[in-house]
Amino acid sequence: MSIGNRVRAWYKAGTEAGAKRPFLEPPVILLDTVFERTLDAWIQTYAAPAWRGACLEGWLFEGQPARRQAEARLAQAGVAARLRSAYKPLLHYFLEEVDTAELRRAVVRYPVHPRAAPNRYTLEAYPLAGLLRGVELAFEAGGAELLAPHLRYHVALHYADGRVLHQDVHAPNHVSNGAEGAALSPTGWLRVRDVDGSVRVDEPCSTEYEALYRAALDCVRAQPWQQEPYFPRLELRADIPAIELALDHDEDLVSTCEALHEDLYFSLLEHFQRLSGRPPGDRGLRPGQIVPDVRPHDGPARLRISVQPFEPAGPVQPEPLPCPLEEIDAPLTPGHIAGQMAALGGEPLQVRSLQGRPVQGAYFAGPGPAVLISAGQHANETSGVVGALRAAHALRRAGDAHFALIAAENPDGYALHQAYCAVHPRHMHHAARYSALGDDVAYREHAPRYEQQARIDALAESDAQLHINLHGYPAHEWTRPLSGYLPRLFELWTVPKGFFLVMRHHPGWKRQAQRLVDGVTARLAQVPGLLEFNARQTALFEAHAGQRGFDLVNGIAVTLAESDREMAPLALLTEFPDETVYGERFRFAHTVQCATALAAVETYRAGL
Repeated sequence: MSIGNRVRAWYKAGTEAGAKRPFLEPPVILLDTVFERTLDAWIQTYAAPAWRGACLEGWLFEGQPARRQAEARLAQAGVAARLRSAYKPLLHYFLEEVDTAELRRAVVRYPVHPRAAPNRYTLEAYPLAGLLRGVELAFEAGGAELLAPHLRYHVALHYADGRVLHQDVHAPNHVSNGAEGAALSPTGWLRVRDVDGSVRVDEPCSTEYEALYRAALDCVRAQPWQQEPYFPRLELRADIPAIELALDHDEDLVSTCEALHEDLYFSLLEHFQRLSGRPPGDRGLRPGQIVPDVRPHDGPARLRISVQPFEPAGPVQPEPLPCPLEEIDAPLTPGHIAGQMAALGGEPLQVRSLQGRPVQGAYFAGPGPAVLISAGQHANETSGVVGALRAAHALRRAGDAHFALIAAENPDGYALHQAYCAVHPRHMHHAARYSALGDDVAYREHAPRYEQQARIDALAESDAQLHINLHGYPAHEWTRPLSGYLPRLFELWTVPKGFFLVMRHHPGWKRQAQRLVDGVTARLAQVPGLLEFNARQTALFEAHAGQRGFDLVNGIAVTLAESDREMAPLALLTEFPDETVYGERFRFAHTVQCATALAAVETYRAGL
């Protein structure tokens, strides 16, 4: 039976059984293969006696410890080797090779390539400006000399004693022509000089990191998929030699596991968008649940791709919190959310997800105009869940509240995010962003509505004209290195730029939207530390992006736009860089989320 027919049979059997999910059957293995580790191949080749006395430079997607061990093994064979990172080479140059003691100024001339955004290589250097404390960093656009014969940066290091050191920093890239067009992407590179100094090798070298990505895409593209949804769950387990490096700045992290997760997930979304005839970025696409699982491994890379049925979702048992809600420093479990909803009371929303999980929500009747407060539309954005619950408790204590609450709008995605965080707590996990159908729950196009029904019911029951929708975005750099580096269609989100608001309104509601923004931002400006936090993040964003952030209202960044997509006439969205944060930063994030919800309710009920 073909994959397409098998999937249809699963869905048919599950529906007939009343489960509303695919029937449980054994998985279908699409690919299970191993890739030679590039580092091992280089050692095996160049540790041979014929290469004694040679000099080797290589760039590949490996962490510093593995590269240094390989250098030592080659040195034992008489080969002088220097192995560098092909991922974010300028950043690694400063981390690994530059003496920053007494460094006062660094001038970086960066390449501008016709196949990439003008600021691609300043963004790729992120967060260098934050790491070089007490050092003036200047970026200057370079000319054609930085593109040939090798794409590179030129760095001038100015020291306190007057020394100026100049260095070219190789940035290996290649242009690939994919279905989405040409992309300039990092690649491996190998340069070898013989004993007499003659260059024997100086060329791109495809690494196992790149080969695994291509193999995954080729395998999925070759399947005879039939129609949406194409599968219940597509799992891609990848074990790779990796870079996992927490930086000494804010929440920043350098991870090739995370980067490969992002590239696999979004590249496959793009494939299924084309297959379905949809335009790029269409959030109504329902391919099924795409689940990349990328883990570090000290050895040859392995890739296993399978189509899996859904596992039954068990009941969610309410759990007590380990501490007061305002002190929570990590994402809540579904049980914690259920416990909080039980404590709040109200009239529960009777909605379940595709996989059978309850959508945690309720309606609270009261006087005056109602609002809808929701969080977790994108399930990897977790601070809004806590902020929404905190706001709901505050409104209940006030005694005259009238609102509907959806604390976690995407429970299937939330369950996947919890599973991901057990392995990689500091990754952004965008594969948990959407539903088990693979779509954005707010963009679902037709019945059965599943999670989206909660929003429909909440607005109908409350007659709310204002929807306060709490969101987040990555707290560290978001990259897709194997498909052009910057995340396609999300380029403006590649590095954090503080907390901001998005105000959407129906035609004819602009005046009310502007008055709401004025009132909310005036109140948010009083939140301790928020303006200072925004100033720090905006400064680093502007240093690397070479452009300004958003327009400010009362010191808070706001984007205001007319749209008829929203179900309510007024929709206020928050955006806090919360993906991957814990501890004090997570507490600050949900404090800001809560403050926004309460400020919006107060402003709205005072009259627009």
